[in-house]
Amino acid sequence: MPDSTDEDNIAVSVIVPACGRLDLLDRCLDALVRQALDPRHYEIVVVDDEPNHNTLHLVSGWRSRSVERGPHLSYVANPGPAGPASARNRGWRTARASILAFTTDDAVPGPRWLAAGLAAFGDGADVVCGRIQASAPARAAERQLRAPGPEEAGFTSASCFFRKHVLEGLDGFDERFSLPRAGDADMYFRLLEQGVRIVRAPDALVDYPLPPPPWGASLLQIRHVVFDALLYKKHPALYRQMVEPRPCWNHYAITGLLLLALAGLLAGLPVLAGLGWAAWLALTARLCAQRLRGLAHTPLQLAEIVLTSALLPPLTVFWRLAGALRYRVRFA
Repeated sequence: MPDSTDEDNIAVSVIVPACGRLDLLDRCLDALVRQALDPRHYEIVVVDDEPNHNTLHLVSGWRSRSVERGPHLSYVANPGPAGPASARNRGWRTARASILAFTTDDAVPGPRWLAAGLAAFGDGADVVCGRIQASAPARAAERQLRAPGPEEAGFTSASCFFRKHVLEGLDGFDERFSLPRAGDADMYFRLLEQGVRIVRAPDALVDYPLPPPPWGASLLQIRHVVFDALLYKKHPALYRQMVEPRPCWNHYAITGLLLLALAGLLAGLPVLAGLGWAAWLALTARLCAQRLRGLAHTPLQLAEIVLTSALLPPLTVFWRLAGALRYRVRFA
């Protein structure tokens, strides 16, 4: 148990959710202990979202190496419910400082990340948004799946700072959002709706190395749209303003034409089936051309985009309707 003097010296607590990616967590902790800030003035709280001895051992190793000069490291197990929002909540509620910094285990905070974030509170801010810098660009075709969201506007849980009383007043992050992107958007919208003073700290930089996306990554990502229904239910105006100005009617049209063609085929109506297939092919080709625009691509990437362009509309419609039913909201 830390004495009161030690607690008074801690200016900021860094919360790092972890989920078994030991190599990434080790890289993140290495960056955090090298901050251009007196190591006695901050602590690092690692919240293990998949509690295991390997993560505990890694954190214990870093704690033993920094026990003399700081910073203080602590390990917190999060047995459930799992998810980054739950891990962040468990972390900030055990933190000792009045200012909380959040990053992720796959991020690499720059050496002045903490110092720059703390300095921004001098302007009377309640929340400070740092900056992330991707080491490699995401595949453009994947980014076209969604309109720009809060992270493009400058808010991400990989680099943000809160006064603790702000999170206490909001009762933390909404743990129903089990994905960081949707949870970040929800928190950002809640801050805007509450009129919380937010400032930007571009020098609070976090490097975000992006691994090459797996083949067909867009098909795996599209299931996350289910949480957009909850986001829309909670913040309909801000959702339409900042995430998606209007429903993706083109996906509904493509899916409807596909169903029409299949119905015509099953009903033995070749003319109806032919018209449906022709219209479906035309709209799908247009979607494929939009995703290919401005891209240099290999034959394998071309094949991926062609295939996923055919599958994305029905999958998108399915997950959007699943979200609408799950959260009981009229969301198209």
